[in-house]
Amino acid sequence: MSAETPDTCPGGLRKVARVVLLDPEDRILLLHGHEPDDPADDWWFTPGGGVEGAETREQAALRELTEETGITEVELGPVLWRRRCSFPFAGRRWDQDEWYYLARTEQTATAAAGLTELERRSVSGARWWTCRELEQAHETVYPTRLAGLLRTLLDEGPPARPVTLDTEIV
Repeated sequence: MSAETPDTCPGGLRKVARVVLLDPEDRILLLHGHEPDDPADDWWFTPGGGVEGAETREQAALRELTEETGITEVELGPVLWRRRCSFPFAGRRWDQDEWYYLARTEQTATAAAGLTELERRSVSGARWWTCRELEQAHETVYPTRLAGLLRTLLDEGPPARPVTLDTEIV
C-alpha cells in the first residue's frame, strides 16, 4: 500500500480542483493550452489545477482561478462532476482525480498574472464560450463531453450530487 500525501489520492492520483466558471450570460471560461514545445498540439480546458499542501479542493479551485485568470469575484458552488484522467504533457504522464466546481462571476476581464513557469510556456489565452459555440467547436476540449455537460447544466441546473464522468485516458 502506497503512502498518501495531502496532494494525492489513494493510488497516487493527483488531486485536482477545476472550475466551471459561468458569466451572467451563461458563457463558460476556457483556457487555451498546448504542449510547451509544440503550440500546434493544442486544446481548451477549464481553469484549475492541483491541490497544494493542506488546502482543500475548494481553496485550490479559488487559488487556481485567481492565478490563471485574475478573477477573484466568484461565487463557488457545488461539485458538478468528478473524473479520473491520464494524459501525457510536458514529457511526463499525469494521472488525476478531478473535481469540477460550479462558479459564477460578474467579472469577465481576465489577466493570467500568477502562472507557473510551465503554464507560461503552455497556456496561450482564455476565452468565454457560449454553449452553442462549444457544441459547434472543432477544437479539442477537455473533458471531451463538456458541450453536452454544459447544456445539461444550463437546462436542468446543478445535479443533486456530483456526476462521475467516464475515465479519460489520452
